[in-house]
Amino acid sequence: MTIVEIGLPKRLVELTLDGEAVRVPEGATILDACTASGKSIPTLCYGDTLKPANACRVCMVEVEGSRTLVPSCSRKVEPGMVVRTDSERTQHSRKLVLELLGSATDLSTTPHVDEWMSACGADPSRFGPSAPPAADRDDRQPGEHEEIDGSVAATVRQPTKVDNPLYVRDYGKCIMCYKCVDACGDQWQNSFAISVAGRGFDARISTEFATPLPDSACVYCGNCIEVCPTGALSFKREHDKREDGTWDEESQTQTTTICTFCGVGCNLTLHVQDNEIVKVTSPHDSTVTHGNLCIKGRFGWQHVQNR
Repeated sequence: MTIVEIGLPKRLVELTLDGEAVRVPEGATILDACTASGKSIPTLCYGDTLKPANACRVCMVEVEGSRTLVPSCSRKVEPGMVVRTDSERTQHSRKLVLELLGSATDLSTTPHVDEWMSACGADPSRFGPSAPPAADRDDRQPGEHEEIDGSVAATVRQPTKVDNPLYVRDYGKCIMCYKCVDACGDQWQNSFAISVAGRGFDARISTEFATPLPDSACVYCGNCIEVCPTGALSFKREHDKREDGTWDEESQTQTTTICTFCGVGCNLTLHVQDNEIVKVTSPHDSTVTHGNLCIKGRFGWQHVQNR
C-alpha cells in the first residue's frame, strides 16, 4: 500500500489593512496581503525568486504598536495586525528614501520610479546638482574620505564597465539592493563572482580585487541581470540600442519557447524588436528555471539571426 502525504491547508490570518479586513494564508507577508487586496506598494529590492533583502526601504509601512516602520516585503502578517500603507509617516519616509536614491543614483531606467516620486512629492534635485563621475571607486580604501563643500550631491556615478561582449555594468544606476549578489551566491548560481566591497557611501558591487569580469569567477549565466531592478546590469545589445536611441520596449514582442541546447527544458522568453532578438529572459513561475538560465540559454541566440 502506498501512503501519500497531503499537506494540511494553511489557516487564514485576518488583519486590518488601511481600514479594511483582509484574510491571507498564515506565513504571508504584509506585501503579499497588499498585493492580494489590490494595493500597490513600491519596492525595489524585493524579488519573487529571492529571499527579502530589506535593503531599499521603499516598501516600509506602519504597523500599529510598532515603534518603527516595518518592511512589508519581509514582515509576516499576524492575527489582529493593523497596517497603514499610506499614512503621513509612511509617505514621508518613502519620499525621503526616493529623494536620497534619486540624488545619488541614476534611476532613468528604473520602472515606475517616476510615478512613485510624483505620488509622494519627492524632489531629489533639492539636494543640489550631482557630483561628477568618480573613476576611482574600485580603488578606494575603507576610511578614506574626501572633504566635501556641500555644493553638489554625492553620487555613485562612475564610468560604465564594458569588458565583455555579453552584458554591461553601469554601477551609476546601482542602489545596492544585493539582489545580484544573492542570485550569484548561495540562493541560485553559487558562483560567488561578485560581492559588496567598501563601506558606507563607498560600498559597491565588485569582483574579487576588482578584476575585469572575464578574469573573475563569473560564468555569464546572466541571472544577476534578471533580478537587477534599475538597469545597472543589462544586455550588451540593450545597452547599445539605448545609447543610440533605438531601444523601443513598447514595440517589442515576447514569445516563450523551450531552449534547444540540452534536455533540461528551460523556458526562454524571446524579446524581439524589428524582427531581431534583443534579449532573452525566463518566466519566474517556471518550475524548471524559476527565472534562471545558463550562458547558452541567456546569450546563445545570436546564431538564429545570422544571415
